[in-house]
Amino acid sequence: MREVFTMWRYTKMVVLAAVTAAVYAAVLIPFKGFPIIPGFTEIRPATAIPIVFGLLFGPAAAWGAAIGNLIGDFFGTLSLGSIFGFWGNFFMAFVAYKVWGKMGPFSSRKEPCIRTGRQLGEYLLICLLASMVCATIIAWGLEVLQMLPFAILGGIILVNNFIVMAVLGPFLLLLLYPRAEKWNLLWTEIMEERDRPRGISPGLGAGLVWIGGLGGLIAGLLCSTGFYGAVLFKFGMGSVGPGVILAVSPFLLIFLLGCLLL
Repeated sequence: MREVFTMWRYTKMVVLAAVTAAVYAAVLIPFKGFPIIPGFTEIRPATAIPIVFGLLFGPAAAWGAAIGNLIGDFFGTLSLGSIFGFWGNFFMAFVAYKVWGKMGPFSSRKEPCIRTGRQLGEYLLICLLASMVCATIIAWGLEVLQMLPFAILGGIILVNNFIVMAVLGPFLLLLLYPRAEKWNLLWTEIMEERDRPRGISPGLGAGLVWIGGLGGLIAGLLCSTGFYGAVLFKFGMGSVGPGVILAVSPFLLIFLLGCLLL
C-alpha cells in the first residue's frame, strides 16, 4: 500500500486524483435527485468511474474516488456515514488496480484492458470484488452508527455498483486505456518502482481480500436479516444490532491484512 502515500510526490498523480474527484462528483451530483434510499444512496451510473480510473491511474483514482464521493455527499446525502462512504469508494478503486493480475488462474495475465474474453472475465471478477468490498464497508459503517440495517444498504450497493460497472465499465475502459497508454498517463508509467514496490505476498493478499469482501458481505446479510439461526421462512428484512458488527468485523480485518500483503 506504499504507493497510496508516495503518489503525492508526483505532480501528475496529484492532478489525476483531482481530475478523478472532479469527474466522479460531476457525474454523481445530477443523479442525487433519483434516490433509492433517500438520504443514503441513489442511482449511480458514476460508479463505473472508480473501477476504470482505478485500473488506469491506480492510487490517484482511489483518493480521487473517495474525495469525489465526499463532494457528491454535500448535495443531499452528507452525514456521519459519509466517513464510511469515503473509505468504501477509496477501496473500490484500490482493489481494482491492486488485485488485477494477482488472481492466479482467474487472471488474464495481460494489461488491464478488455481485448480478450479472459480480460473481460477478470474485469467482471474485479467488479464483483470491488462492489462487495464497497458494500461491506459502507453497510458495516452505517450499522455501527445505527443509521440503517446492513441487509438493506449492503444489498443495494452491491447490485447497484456491479450492474453499472459491468455494463458501462468495459466501454469506458476500451475508450480510455489506449489513450492513457499513449499519453503516458498509466500510474505504473508515472511512478517509479521504488515508490510502488511489489507486495509481500500478492497471491495470498488477493485471496485474503476476496475472503474479507465476500465473507464480510455474507456474514452481514445473514446476521442482519436474521437468516442465521432463524426458523425456516421466518427471517426479517434487516435489523440493526451488535451481532452484525461483530460478525463482519473479523472479515474487515482479514480484508485489510490482504491489502497490506498485495
